[in-house]
Amino acid sequence: MADGREDTRAVIVDPPMRGILPLPTLHVPRRLRRTVRQDIYEVRVDTAFGGVVTACAAPAPMRESTWISHGIEYLYCALFSQGAAHSVECWLDDKLVGGLYGVHLGGAFFGESMFSTERDASKIALVHLVARLLHGGFTLLDTQFITDHLAQFGAQEIPRQEYHKRLQQALVVKGDFTTLPVTISGKMALDILEAR
Repeated sequence: MADGREDTRAVIVDPPMRGILPLPTLHVPRRLRRTVRQDIYEVRVDTAFGGVVTACAAPAPMRESTWISHGIEYLYCALFSQGAAHSVECWLDDKLVGGLYGVHLGGAFFGESMFSTERDASKIALVHLVARLLHGGFTLLDTQFITDHLAQFGAQEIPRQEYHKRLQQALVVKGDFTTLPVTISGKMALDILEAR
């Protein structure tokens, strides 16, 4: 993480309590479930990775600064070009209106950041991400920290030692982010979640 967009330094954070979103027990609120099923947005993966990172780094209400410096953005884009980072994107009338991105190692996915300029777009992207991770055999979704946004989905904090144990187990799993097509319907995403 960096202290701001223009910061040239970055630090590695390993907090005493780590946020995770347990994949098998993801909670999708009833209203959001209806919205996902309606396919208001076209949800795609890996078609605008750089655009998602840039949107996540942009100033937003309640947040003037970002931890995503230009250097960190460059590094994530390099990981994407090597197939180690991915984006889930929500599109409305061919405009990117929400999404998230993260890094994938083994059976672990490290959710880095999300953004939304339209109602529920980042939440819908998260539902699609979890469906894709479950379908691809992933065992760990690392959220780093817990926010109110993530808590409604069942995110929890675990101690550093427990996190490191789960991470070691996940790293030997062969998760595959590409087992589903680039675009799937909300119904298909929900069906995957319900089949767990």
